[in-house]
Amino acid sequence: MFNQQQLESILYSLPDPVFILTRSGVYAAIFGGNDVRLYHDGSNLIGSSMFDVLNEEKASWFAGVIEMALQSGGLHIVEYELSGSDVKGAGDGPSHAIYFEGRVQSLSFEVNGEAAVIWVASNITDKNEIQQKLRQLSETDALTGLYNRRKLNETLDHRLTLFKRDNAQTSVLCFDVDNFKRLNDELGHQAGDTALVKIALLCRHYLRHGDVVARVGGDEFMVVMPDTHRGDALDIAERLRKRVRTTLKKALRYESTISVGVSEFVPSDRFATEVQERADEGLYQSKRNGRNRVSAL
Repeated sequence: MFNQQQLESILYSLPDPVFILTRSGVYAAIFGGNDVRLYHDGSNLIGSSMFDVLNEEKASWFAGVIEMALQSGGLHIVEYELSGSDVKGAGDGPSHAIYFEGRVQSLSFEVNGEAAVIWVASNITDKNEIQQKLRQLSETDALTGLYNRRKLNETLDHRLTLFKRDNAQTSVLCFDVDNFKRLNDELGHQAGDTALVKIALLCRHYLRHGDVVARVGGDEFMVVMPDTHRGDALDIAERLRKRVRTTLKKALRYESTISVGVSEFVPSDRFATEVQERADEGLYQSKRNGRNRVSAL
């Protein structure tokens, strides 16, 4: 149907780049990549090895995918990212992470004496960004920007798995604003919203980067603290209690406090909800004992 020249013209006209890669990681041929909005000319890679172009870790990952495709003999689909730090040679790589979908298929013939694959790379950076934004919207509270209950539950399920497998402890803080209804009644709902936002900002600034802070109710918050035992969590909760009181008094010129409950995983826990329930019970124990305090269960 097509002569050799026409077939080559078709291949070179493809919008996405198509790589012929050997088992050892040599770029044997490159076709397509004509969508200049998304791709740079990669013809200079022909004859080079991935291990000469990419850092050891990234090149080894690509080599592993090639081997899996060769072993399976079928289509292998992967998603991956490339950034400047992945590419050897200053200035040769992208300044920010670019995300790709790779469709990898083994070839039925050898190339340069080696088994080889065809690797079609599609730039999915825009799609990835949209997915990330949608996921962020599904996991965050609109008012405070903190995580919501969905993300909290996912995190706790994961941490319980690590606790059961590796004995990696996690503590949970549960707290709410004392007499929050009275604050709303006396100062208005806007002041109540301001109090919640100020608490969220304080948590972001004061707690560790790896701690997961979620708003789980009107004025109720939970904090998941990985690699933290209950004793340390108690100290952190006590300091947070004092900081919240100072922050809200300064922001609202109103005396407002929080009550806190603290717990940690125990060997008998079967579900992550159990540690949440203990922390919640600790919160209500603080309420019963006069508010503006921390209790541990």
